[in-house]
Amino acid sequence: MRDAELLLRRSKRPLVIGMGGGGDVVGALATAEATRLYDGADPVLGGLTWERRPFDPVPGPRSVAEISGAEELAPGILLAGPGTRLRDREVVFAESRMAEFLGRPTVLIDINDGPSRVADGIARTIHELKCDLVVLVDVGGDVIAVGDEPGLRSPLSDALMLAAGGRLSTSGQPVLLGIFGVGCDAELTPDEVLARVATVAGAGGLCGARGLTGPVADRMEAAMELVSTEASAQAVRAFRGASGLTTIRGGTRTLELSPLAALTFYLDVDITINVAGRLAQAVAGTTSLEEANDALNALGVGTELDYERYAAGAASAGT
Repeated sequence: MRDAELLLRRSKRPLVIGMGGGGDVVGALATAEATRLYDGADPVLGGLTWERRPFDPVPGPRSVAEISGAEELAPGILLAGPGTRLRDREVVFAESRMAEFLGRPTVLIDINDGPSRVADGIARTIHELKCDLVVLVDVGGDVIAVGDEPGLRSPLSDALMLAAGGRLSTSGQPVLLGIFGVGCDAELTPDEVLARVATVAGAGGLCGARGLTGPVADRMEAAMELVSTEASAQAVRAFRGASGLTTIRGGTRTLELSPLAALTFYLDVDITINVAGRLAQAVAGTTSLEEANDALNALGVGTELDYERYAAGAASAGT
């Protein structure tokens, strides 16, 4: 088992990745800012080339070839700035907005070619950017879903990134999994997330936890003026005292807030995959997004890609 506090305090340049795409990069900022403010680190923030449907109507993550205004660090990995966007339309990534906020580049990861390719790309990126720790941050906790949870909606990107994290860890790269804002994405309930965390803890895989502080929450709120996110915003609201039932996604999804949402739990990647990574295990050997999606569908699990394709088809039929 890794000691999260020791790893975070010793890290001089952590690569902190919002592993679910979209606004997860804001949740990742909670870890990155804490290392900067309290550990003296120089963190690098990153996320995925997958914007949610309200921002990009084309289903799935975008490939590197579809993106302009970025520097390719490794196959499938880009260094993004404020001008990074899609070539075919005015879609700006959350990571582009974050780069504008930070005044420095962020990392963009294309997951279309599967976890092995992603792991190889991150390994090269670590070398290029001189990073010494990888922290994969999930907002909400659906990364440790079993697959039968009623509210589960977006397991694909998390499963692929956790599987990639497992490959990195096996190669000797220090990796932590962070779960920020328990239940804030309105997918798994807090009880469901805590039950999975308890399973990991029982196997020796709970590495530690950190809570939001005033300066970190202030920084996140400032970032959210540029970077759109609902789930990460709920965690900051909880830190400010909000509690009880609330809704996101235009009132279609309900979640329960408590001070628990202001915590980030850090888990050992290998132990998590072994005891609570059913979905990551299912996609570990896949070599494309489509193959990974099929692997989850074979378990009876619907994904965000399925939802986006259905929505796009319905929109097209409506026109």
